[in-house]
Amino acid sequence: MTDRSMILAFSCPDRPGIVSAVSSLLFQAGCNILDAQQFDDTETGHFFMRVVFDRLEDANSQTDIAASVQDLATRLGMIFTLRERSAKKRVMLLVSKFDHCLADLLYRWRIGELPMELTAIVSNHGREQLASTDLGELPFYHLPVTKQTKMEQEARIWELVQETSTELVVLARYMQILSDGFSAKLSGRCINIHHSFLPGFKGAKPYHQAHERGVKLIGATAHYVTSDLDEGPIIEQDVERISHRETPDDLVRKGRDIERRVLARAVFHHLEDRVVLNGKKTVVFTG
Repeated sequence: MTDRSMILAFSCPDRPGIVSAVSSLLFQAGCNILDAQQFDDTETGHFFMRVVFDRLEDANSQTDIAASVQDLATRLGMIFTLRERSAKKRVMLLVSKFDHCLADLLYRWRIGELPMELTAIVSNHGREQLASTDLGELPFYHLPVTKQTKMEQEARIWELVQETSTELVVLARYMQILSDGFSAKLSGRCINIHHSFLPGFKGAKPYHQAHERGVKLIGATAHYVTSDLDEGPIIEQDVERISHRETPDDLVRKGRDIERRVLARAVFHHLEDRVVLNGKKTVVFTG
């Protein structure tokens, strides 16, 4: 990849000639396709595609390419994103008391595994609750919340999102349910991580509940946030087998590991424009 690479990701109603139209547009604009993935959903009649391409030395300007893509989008009914691959997305992390996902994301960011610009860390608990995590010089906002102040607190978070031009909000074990209105504002750009079991366990100490029921699998799900609690479009999932020998503490420990890796993969896919919404589902173009 070069610093002149761009990513186009889109969905549109399926019809003949879409790939040809996109390829021809990029060829005529002086671009070279480096990677292309596509999916035709025969159930919904929609087509999905992700294209990574290089702008060659004599290529059209980014502005001209964007205008050409917009014209094509109008003709084909495309919903698309187009950006420079080197342009890092601006990300805000929300966290409560449990900081294992936060620490993991920060580590991956610092070693360059997650290409993002961190705008802020927001918590409903004080910084002392995150003492085991190195926040460095990152902006930190303590925004406590109660049932009575929930709307005001969410309004302040939304102000921060706008002030910092945040493009993605990650709930890194942020143990608050977002209101319907706030969820709608963050539609398609807010990722949550939660434990997922068969059967499901809600409320306090879910891993202890799972142990009492003798589960054989534990797992985690990363998804986009919607007004339906923990039921937004799924981006990434993973599971791990459990035996009768393991204690509730063992389940908690393994659960932390699963949550970390599932959330990190989901964030990476979003940062790389690999996730395209498909109604209540997603199409994820993995590498």
